[in-house]
Amino acid sequence: MKNSGDLKVTTPTDREIAMTRIFDAPRRLVFDAWTNPQYVPQWLLGPEGWTMPVCEIDLRPGGTWHFVWRRSDGTEMSMRGVYREIAPPDRLVSTESWGGDWPETLNTLTLSEQNGKTTATTTILYPSKEARDAALKTGMKDGVIVSFDRLADLLASLHSQKKGAATS
Repeated sequence: MKNSGDLKVTTPTDREIAMTRIFDAPRRLVFDAWTNPQYVPQWLLGPEGWTMPVCEIDLRPGGTWHFVWRRSDGTEMSMRGVYREIAPPDRLVSTESWGGDWPETLNTLTLSEQNGKTTATTTILYPSKEARDAALKTGMKDGVIVSFDRLADLLASLHSQKKGAATS
């Protein structure tokens, strides 16, 4: 199921990166996997060797989120943000800040479903073209591909569990 769609990365404007992937799952399930602290640490990990020991999600407009990743060598990195708009299961808008020299971005997730498959598009708005270009050079696409493959696997597992529960 995880190969239901490749990641497409585009730059729709001088300040944006858009990442799109199709998942073989209903959008309500994708939205839940994206916003539930029980599920996020299972897939949003990037390259191998990372865990997410901190996953705090206060899912409401004005609520905050905070993620901390830890590599097997003890290295940590974190990011945080504030939810601006929550419209389940269609749309999620939040800020994202990595701290340090990285600028705050505005991230918009849109989910659309057709025939039981969900197209997820994340659009990241940077404050400048230079900031967007610097982000593109970090290897973010490779990390997103690995994370989205994990998400596809998790969704397949959750979808089959829900189907099983519905027939019991």
